[in-house]
Amino acid sequence: MELFIVTLIIVASCIALLSVRLFFGRSFVKTHVDQSRAMRQRGIGCVQSQDAEARIVNTKRVKERIV
Repeated sequence: MELFIVTLIIVASCIALLSVRLFFGRSFVKTHVDQSRAMRQRGIGCVQSQDAEARIVNTKRVKERIV
């Protein structure tokens, strides 16, 4: 039982220390590709937006012929 209490105290203190930046620091680091300035400068975008751009109908493409 003592081991459980010691482990619980260690885990609780770790969670408290990790949450200090969340509550008192700056905002979270933006991890989404579209929100990163460095990724936008390199021309890298979100997979979903790249997929949507690729699905736009190309008027100059050769149309398939169904036989």
